[in-house]
Amino acid sequence: MPLKLDQFHRQIAGEPRPVYLIAGEEHLLVLEAADALRARARELGYTEREVLDADENGFDWDELARQGASLSLFASRKLIDLRLPTGKPGKEGSAAIQAYCANPPPNTLLLIVAMEWSRKHEGAWVDAIETVGAAVPVWPLRLAQLPAWIGQRLASRGLEATPEAIEVLIERIEGNLLAAAQEIDKLALLAGGRRLDAATLADLVADSARFDVFKLSDAMLGGDAARALRILAGLRAEGAQVPALLGWLLNQLQLMARLAAAANPAQALRAERSVMGREDFFQRALRRAPRRHWERCLAQAGKVDRLGKGRGDGDAWIELERLLVAVAVPQADVLA
Repeated sequence: MPLKLDQFHRQIAGEPRPVYLIAGEEHLLVLEAADALRARARELGYTEREVLDADENGFDWDELARQGASLSLFASRKLIDLRLPTGKPGKEGSAAIQAYCANPPPNTLLLIVAMEWSRKHEGAWVDAIETVGAAVPVWPLRLAQLPAWIGQRLASRGLEATPEAIEVLIERIEGNLLAAAQEIDKLALLAGGRRLDAATLADLVADSARFDVFKLSDAMLGGDAARALRILAGLRAEGAQVPALLGWLLNQLQLMARLAAAANPAQALRAERSVMGREDFFQRALRRAPRRHWERCLAQAGKVDRLGKGRGDGDAWIELERLLVAVAVPQADVLA
């Protein structure tokens, strides 16, 4: 029988099954479930990981059997991360998955992730998975389920909200879980440990629309140095402080450095749930500069952080301006 998400999370707290299929069009929930399994696999010593993209034309399904039969000399357990975006392996893929499930290799965990799913996708290959592992179809949340989900998400970010405040947020996000996750992340920056009632949340949600550090980050990564500097000047005039601005900018720079350092940046980008729907934007930013550039920008952000907290000699605002220009226009080489 298919597992529900809560059953899945309880089940992987023990020893995972050999094969999992996580599939659905609620992409945030699919990616977070897959991340949870990857994290659990790392805890259990699945130190080798092989990513297979079955969305590519001419994908060789024999590669699944080859990966199942091979194990690195430096790892005792292996995770095969198979991306199947359409949820349709085709005749050849279906046969390959069934053959794998008929005799799953020891010390190997197969994770199949699909971003499209309906009951029409089910077939013999899904039955084979359920024989030795588990299928986890992720269906969109019903309206009645949203308050509990948002409450749990708020709590995970250290926030507490009244039922009325949660209803305000539900009205704003209109059923879009990714939008809800983004709003909650913004609220974590803005709330400052306050308990959120309906009025406070409404004010903060309005503030978040004006909280231009997000626009500042987009201008910086989008290559628009002039706009980034104008936004920064406006924030400074409104009384913003450097440490408060730097938190989100540092988050985005760490993401860029992580992507640039990946063996396959495009593949790493697809695995980052925080950029869902904005992959092209980040791909353009990555193309503008090599890995070394992002590392230098992170070092500059560290300098800005120290100055913003009163440690060291220099003007934090000037150094923050240099950081913005460096990110937006790598060829300007404004970093010492």
